[in-house]
Amino acid sequence: MMQDVKINSYQFLVLVILFTIGTSILTVPSALAADAKQDAWITAIIGTGIGLLVTWLFITIALWFPHLTYIQIIEKLFGKWVGKAISILFVFMSFLYASSLLFYSGTFLNIHVMPNTPMIVLNILMAGIVVMGVRLGLETLARTAEILIVLFFVIFLILVVFVSPEIKFENIQPVFEMGTKKIVQSSLFYVVTSSVNSVILLMIFPSFINKMKHVKKSFLIGNLIGGIVIIIITFLCVSVLGAEKTAREIYPSYELTKRINVGDFVQRIEGLMATLWMITLYIKTALYFYASVLGIAQILNLKDYRPLTLPLGMIAVVLSLVIYPNVSYQQHWDSTTAKSLSLTIGLFLPLLLVVVYAIRKRQLKKEA
Repeated sequence: MMQDVKINSYQFLVLVILFTIGTSILTVPSALAADAKQDAWITAIIGTGIGLLVTWLFITIALWFPHLTYIQIIEKLFGKWVGKAISILFVFMSFLYASSLLFYSGTFLNIHVMPNTPMIVLNILMAGIVVMGVRLGLETLARTAEILIVLFFVIFLILVVFVSPEIKFENIQPVFEMGTKKIVQSSLFYVVTSSVNSVILLMIFPSFINKMKHVKKSFLIGNLIGGIVIIIITFLCVSVLGAEKTAREIYPSYELTKRINVGDFVQRIEGLMATLWMITLYIKTALYFYASVLGIAQILNLKDYRPLTLPLGMIAVVLSLVIYPNVSYQQHWDSTTAKSLSLTIGLFLPLLLVVVYAIRKRQLKKEA
């Protein structure tokens, strides 16, 4: 029943774009500027390039068994019991990140949009629409993304046009001051956030896509477009706010939109940036949650994942309230523990799969 769900390559492209942008649109410029200063935008360019290589690795692995999800591939290569044990780690990461994104959305809305509303209410509301979207299925989620991507880019272009007059090129000078080594090293955070975590999309790609013709391009182009958006946002943050202020701000791109002033008439439109972030955050949270509930269903050999959505949604809300004591702890956790977890599950595990596949290739062909 689960395998009957199909989306087209364009819908997958849209999901990849929104997932890649995700939380990066608000948080990545600050992290990059803290390390690379005024070269943060160059770091984003390099990170996007490295991210495409990571995406190519994911595509290669997925196309070995195009009718299987990532968890099914793991079980096939490592065997039933070892495969299930590794799959549990993958599901744990997906579910943990879905819960952490609920914390992100609740904290942001609580600080900037609705300060008098308890965070638990905001998290329940977000979790409610995430559970609803996942329960309705991947096809419904993909169609929703098709509509939201148009709204996203219309608002994005408006913001870029309006903030462009505030650009000060002296804020990005001198170029390459931090040196190539430092710039490449600081791009690691961006690669992990945008590309390495895209490993959860292998729960969709390519087993749930109906036409294989353009499916590889969809993954790569989606990652590239998402990367270009982050490069533009990072460049605008550094060139308008300056490297120091960008590094100090928790949400520099939100602060960026406060600088918009067109003829003393178009002002204080930071709500548009909030809208952009909620669009990408919703899709990214929903995809993490979808990967986790589908993964649990496949580990337990269930015919349908839908009965799991409501109880796991409730657990995610509770976890989102206790996962981080405060924003400072969350930023430290993201730069240390989360980075290590993502690299282990999203990069080292796929590389290990390549090694195991190379060893077992002949045996697998005989079994087929």
